[in-house]
Amino acid sequence: MNDLLLAAAGFILMTVAVGFARVLRGPADVDRMMAAQLFATGGIAALLLVAHATTVPGVEDVALGLALLGSFASVAFVNGRADSTTESAEPEAESSQGEDRT
Repeated sequence: MNDLLLAAAGFILMTVAVGFARVLRGPADVDRMMAAQLFATGGIAALLLVAHATTVPGVEDVALGLALLGSFASVAFVNGRADSTTESAEPEAESSQGEDRT
């Protein structure tokens, strides 16, 4: 049973490695962020499988830390995208106010 769990963890890590190509060559930032989420999810799954197969203490804690990092990365990405859209919208609002005065 432990061999099957370790093989499943290896397969998950291989799919994460394939996702690394998307991070390097992603056409947009959103694609890169989705690949980073794949890293977090795949890493969590592989760590939990390895923890159950080997009964090494502390691996579950590392998986939990990776889950927190993945979720914080998503929140930071969304906040960064929201800030950039509000900054680009402000000059348009100022220019439209200037046109109303003339």
